[in-house]
Amino acid sequence: MSAIGTASSAVQSRPASATPLNVKLKVQPVILAGGSGTRLWPMSREQHPKQLIGLLGEDSLLQSTTRRLDALDAGYPVADQLVVVCNEEHRFTTAEQLRVAGKASRLMLEPVGRDTAPALTVAALSVAAHDEDGIMVVMPADHAVADLDSFHAAVAAGVQYAAAGHIVTMGIVPTRAETGYGYIRVGGPMPAANGAASGSEGEAAGGARRLDRFVEKPHVELAQRYVESKEYFWNSGIFIMRASTWLKAIKHFHPAIHDASAAAYAAGSADGDFFRLQREAFANCPSNSIDYAVMEQLGSDTSTASGVVVPLAAGWSDVGSWDAIWQILPKDEDDNVGRGRVIFEGAETTFAHSEGRLIACVGTQDLVVVETDDAILVADKSRVQDVKKVVGRIRNERGTEATNHRKVHRPWGHYDSVDTGERFQVKRIVVKPGAQLSLQMHHHRAEHWIVVRGTALVTRGEERFIVSENESAYIPLGVTHRLENPGKMPLEIIEVQSGSYLGEDDIVRFDDTYGRR
Repeated sequence: MSAIGTASSAVQSRPASATPLNVKLKVQPVILAGGSGTRLWPMSREQHPKQLIGLLGEDSLLQSTTRRLDALDAGYPVADQLVVVCNEEHRFTTAEQLRVAGKASRLMLEPVGRDTAPALTVAALSVAAHDEDGIMVVMPADHAVADLDSFHAAVAAGVQYAAAGHIVTMGIVPTRAETGYGYIRVGGPMPAANGAASGSEGEAAGGARRLDRFVEKPHVELAQRYVESKEYFWNSGIFIMRASTWLKAIKHFHPAIHDASAAAYAAGSADGDFFRLQREAFANCPSNSIDYAVMEQLGSDTSTASGVVVPLAAGWSDVGSWDAIWQILPKDEDDNVGRGRVIFEGAETTFAHSEGRLIACVGTQDLVVVETDDAILVADKSRVQDVKKVVGRIRNERGTEATNHRKVHRPWGHYDSVDTGERFQVKRIVVKPGAQLSLQMHHHRAEHWIVVRGTALVTRGEERFIVSENESAYIPLGVTHRLENPGKMPLEIIEVQSGSYLGEDDIVRFDDTYGRR
């Protein structure tokens, strides 16, 4: 088998008599959902990042990831409940998408971002607390995999090594000299793990190789040499290991991360569907990635575990840029990709995405055009990595376009800022059946509510009254109020705000079903 062979044949040849090392072990899917996706602006925003968006289809990237281990046969049962680690700010949208996907989960909330090593550590602590141990298959929430059969075969091979105490990373078989990815250099073939069969000619299951080292993103000439050598793979960010193995390794290589994560978990608390890590302890945790904190050390220090690389050729993408999306999606005869209201006339190798308005691309070549309600991106396909620089400039100028879409999701529904001007703002608000906004008050604005669909239950000071379609209610400045939908259909209202300050931080909450402050 070549250095870049896939896992399919080896796993399929595993004899039926092969038995797991420990029948109590389970495969535990762990999803890290803390990314920001700045290179996919203007679709991806700080409050609604790329993993929560349907960039490739109806499902969001997160929802596709939750189904990635369905029907996996790796010799161990797959846990019924996912472990998902996400930013506290994204908790309601993440929980709602998991519900729609039909997936039970333990949703762990990071009060601040601390990169992937602390996120994996708190996930491992949760797995250890609930199941004593488990074989974690750790997947970023914002990747795509086209060939699930090949993915399952590679994961099944990796699970066998993880069960035996190794830390496994999936190395993507490179298809080109890519400068946007980190690489993994591999050593010699791994012997078969206990409980795993060898492939043809005694090779390890899945063509597994010893981990030599991780290397940074190369320039194009070096990337070409990497690919030609067949000793380098793209770094996928997908890992497989037992929870106990990871906790031992992180404590050995980076005890500060282990101890701060353990303190944040021990002092954390359950809050409905969520588990809140203790803020101060987690904020004190060093920020570091899985690669830097542990994986880069395994090549030279195997005292806690050895690193194993299982090759993966399954149509993987990190969906990291608009160029990557263009590569994934079906193209027309001129290699154009159009989504939404798009017309191509004499265009070639162009990507255009419309959220509403018509985009007409005439004679364009190697171009990216993305339209949303409040922003338009036009970029040369060779420069899409620089989109994150644009986001940085918007943040420096305090523009809202880096943080939120015009349509903002809330646990009770969503609102769309239709128009704004000096001393006024108009919003279209949709409240889900049975949902309610917080009991609140504003210091600087008054509000007019006009019901255009459904029925509203309004609290205004000491009053509670029904407002039906084509009726309105006025909320004076400084008066406590609440909007509820007591019906079985969505409530839609037009809200007109007027006052000296209209920011979202002018909200004093007295009571909130969703625990917001």
